[in-house]
Amino acid sequence: MGANPPGPASPNRPATFSPDGFWWWDGTQWRSAISADGRWRWNGTAWEPHHSGAPAKAGGGGAATAVLITVLAFGAVLVLVGIVVVVSLYTMGNQISNVFSNVVAALGATPSP
Repeated sequence: MGANPPGPASPNRPATFSPDGFWWWDGTQWRSAISADGRWRWNGTAWEPHHSGAPAKAGGGGAATAVLITVLAFGAVLVLVGIVVVVSLYTMGNQISNVFSNVVAALGATPSP
């Protein structure tokens, strides 16, 4: 079950592989470069263990992407907080000014005996 699959009859010259690497030309026909059970891959001269996972793409993320996302999220939070502060001061500015005026007036008043 886990033994090497039988190889081609006689590879006279180096095998030519298809652009995707899943097929090879034996001189008369295209043959699968991967065994039926998917465990072995023909390298042109012999069968070798096949790793079915696709190779990782370069630049597919990592630390740089995480830093960029973190900086953008932090910037978005700052913008949102800024908008909330501006709207609050615009709508409640006169009331806040009145509260401070009352506090200043109370601090400047003389206490009654």
